[in-house]
Amino acid sequence: MRLSFLVCLLLLAGLAPDAAARACNAGVVFEDSDGDGRRDRGEPGLAGVQVSDGRRIVRTDALGRWSLPLSPDHTVFVVKPASHDFPTGDDGLPVFWRHVVRSPQPALRHGGLRRQTPRCHDFALLPETAPAAGSLQVLVFGDPQPKSAVDVDYYARDIVEPIVAAANGAPAADLGLTLGDVVSDDLSLYPAMKRHTASLRTPWLHAAGNHDLDFDAAGDARSLDTFRRHFGPDTFAWEEDQASFVVLDDVIYQPGAAKPYIGGLREDQFTFLAAYLDGLPRDRRLVLAAHIPFFDEPGRETFRRADRERLFELLKPFSKVLLLTAHGHVQRHHRHGPADGWFGAAPLHEYNVGAACGGYWSGVKDEAGIPDSRMADGTPNGYASATFAADGSYALRWHVARGGDADMHLHAPKVLRAGAYPGTGVYANVYMGEADSRVEYRINGGDWQPMRLSGQPDPALRTQNLLDDAAPGLRGYDRLPEAAETSHLWRGALPTDLAPGDHVVEVRAFDRWRGEIRASTSYRLETASP
Repeated sequence: MRLSFLVCLLLLAGLAPDAAARACNAGVVFEDSDGDGRRDRGEPGLAGVQVSDGRRIVRTDALGRWSLPLSPDHTVFVVKPASHDFPTGDDGLPVFWRHVVRSPQPALRHGGLRRQTPRCHDFALLPETAPAAGSLQVLVFGDPQPKSAVDVDYYARDIVEPIVAAANGAPAADLGLTLGDVVSDDLSLYPAMKRHTASLRTPWLHAAGNHDLDFDAAGDARSLDTFRRHFGPDTFAWEEDQASFVVLDDVIYQPGAAKPYIGGLREDQFTFLAAYLDGLPRDRRLVLAAHIPFFDEPGRETFRRADRERLFELLKPFSKVLLLTAHGHVQRHHRHGPADGWFGAAPLHEYNVGAACGGYWSGVKDEAGIPDSRMADGTPNGYASATFAADGSYALRWHVARGGDADMHLHAPKVLRAGAYPGTGVYANVYMGEADSRVEYRINGGDWQPMRLSGQPDPALRTQNLLDDAAPGLRGYDRLPEAAETSHLWRGALPTDLAPGDHVVEVRAFDRWRGEIRASTSYRLETASP
C-alpha cells in the first residue's frame, strides 16, 4: 500500500470532513512498468516530475512524492516529462489530470463540472516507447467546429479517416493538437469528436475556443466547465525531447458585452507561465498553442494588448519560440515585432492555422457527399503538420483534406482573344506563402517571370460566390464564405501576343520549408472579328 494513500487514510480518520478534504493534497508520480494503472511492488516513484494546480508548480521528491496546498475544489495535473508517456483513458485521451469538485455546481445546459469524491492523486507514467532521437511529428487541427452530428461525420470522413488509412495501423503522429472550437456551441458533440480523434492513436491535446464555452455561465471563471470535464485543464504544459508545449485558454468570456469574448489571459495563467518558464532552458524550442491569434485584426483590438505585452515579456528571454493559433478560418503567418510589443532579437513567428472545417462545412457537396468547405482566403480545408528536429528547428506544412497533396491552386481564364489588351491575369494561391515568398510563372517553357503579391480576394472562390448568387435555388446547405482579401495570392499578366491556340502556364513558388513547389494550367488564344 502506497505511503501517500496511508497518509490520506490516517488524515481522513482523524479530521472532520471539510478538514480531511483539504488535507489530502498529496500523491505520488510513479513508473507504471506493466501499464495496469496501479503501483505494484518494484514500480519506482519518479523524481523531478512537475505537478501543478494551474498556478503553482512543484517537483516530486526522490521517491516521486509531491504535495500542494490545494483548495477543496481543484484540478491537478502532471507536466509530461520527455522521458515518459501518459496512459490512455477510456476516451482515448492521455490521463494526466484529475478534477476534485466538492461544492455544489451551477446548473449549466451541457453539464459543466460534476461533483466528484475526494481522493489522493497518484499519477502513472509509462516508459517512453518511441526513441528520443530524431524528429517529432505533430498534427495540428484548427477549428473542427461541427454544429451537428452531420458535421461530425464530415470531420470523420474528410479529416480523420484518410489520415488513419495513410498511417496503416500505426499511430498517425507523435502528438496531436486541436486549437480550439472543437465543436460549434453544441458541447454535447464532444464525446463523438473524441471518439473519432482517438482513432488516430495519437496523444491528443485540446485548446479551448470561443465556441467551446458554456454560454449560460455567469462569467469567464465557469465558462469552460464542460470543456474541462471532457478535456482537462485549460492551461498546461507538455514536454517532448524536441520541444516544450504550453496549451493556453486565451478566450476571455465577457457576457453582456457587445462582443461576448476577447482574446486575453487570466492572472492565474500568468502565474503558471512564469513558474513553468522559470525552469526552462532559454535555448529550448518552446511552442505556445492557443485559439485566438495573439495579433490584432486590422482596426480593432481582438487580443488585449496589455496581456500580449506581458506575455511577450515572459517569452523574450527564449530564442526559439513558435506560436500556433487558429480561429480566423484563413491561413496566414504573422511575424511579431515592436508594433505588437515584441522586442526579441528576431521577429516572433505565429502560424495562424487554417480550419479543419474550412468555411464551416459549407458549399456544394462532392460525389462523396462532403461539402467544398474552402475558407474565405480560398485555402481548401484540411490540417497542418509540424516537424520538430532535435536542434529545435521546425518545418510546417498545410495538408488539403482527404489526402490532397496540392500546395497551391491556380486560376486563369480558359479563352482570351489574340491581340487583346493583356489585362487579364493568372492567379496563384500559395497556401503557405508569406509576403516575402518568391513566386514566379512562365509561358510555354519560356523564362521565369516574377509574380506580384495581389492582396485581392481569391478569384476561384469569388466565382463560387457568383454562382451562388445566380443560382435559382440553394446549391448547398450553406453557401461558401464570401471571398476576402488573401495574404498569399500572387498575380501574373497573361500575354495575348502569342499565336492562336493553347498555351501552358507554369507557376513555381519557393516554400520556406519544402523548397520549390509547382502547379500548371493553360489558356487558349482565339482570333475574333469585331
